Amino acid sequence: MKKRIAAPLLCMLLFFALLTFSACQTTVPAENMPEEETERSVTVNSTEQVSVVPDIAEIVFSIQTQGSDAQGCQEDNDAASAQVIACLTQLGVAEASIRTTGYYLNPVYDWSGSIQLLTGYEAMTTLTVSDLPMEQVGEILTQSVNAGVNNIQSISYLSSNYDAAYQEALSLAVAAARTKADALAQAEGYTVGEILSVQETSGYTQARYNDSALEQYSTARVTDKSMSIMPGELEIEASVVVEFSMQKTQAGGEDS
Repeated sequence: MKKRIAAPLLCMLLFFALLTFSACQTTVPAENMPEEETERSVTVNSTEQVSVVPDIAEIVFSIQTQGSDAQGCQEDNDAASAQVIACLTQLGVAEASIRTTGYYLNPVYDWSGSIQLLTGYEAMTTLTVSDLPMEQVGEILTQSVNAGVNNIQSISYLSSNYDAAYQEALSLAVAAARTKADALAQAEGYTVGEILSVQETSGYTQARYNDSALEQYSTARVTDKSMSIMPGELEIEASVVVEFSMQKTQAGGEDS
């Protein structure tokens, strides 16, 4: 009898224990659950410029000759090129700053009739002259033309202060990026925090110059008949992409 009574009694005790455990559990409504804070950020692009006055130039010019035969045309061109190089070195241009960057010798034909007629040959040597201080460019152009240059292809202006100007442009670009980010964040009720990442997107510019060979021209002459050169200003540009953290603005104007 005792064993038959003990089994039902045990079942009743387990049933009441389960009821007590269920009654103690509390269900929290979904609307009262704390919101999970997600990290927010804003990414902006920015480009700024700094103006500098160029103090160095690079000139590309060529010597072109024609002749009735190939050998004579080539010899005339070599002689004229040598005369131009001698003129440049007399003006103080270092040999390391004079490069032959192009040369060709081509036949010249008369296409006016029905038959292609060979009339002679044409040769051209292209010289690139670099590291030229701006105050000497006019005279170098004038004297080189007198020496035999008959085609000035280009003049490039550079700055020995490029690195400092570029660093300034980078700083301005980052500051401008924060101003943009502030405007975007405030529109959504946020404030901008620290920089999470920054990427430089501007590339190399030909305005850059990293040599210090200007003193070699300190004794060069400047004549009244030198060609007038107006280099103007160079715009040193820097571009960045910056990501900033954002915090929700609390009521009353305080940052969280």
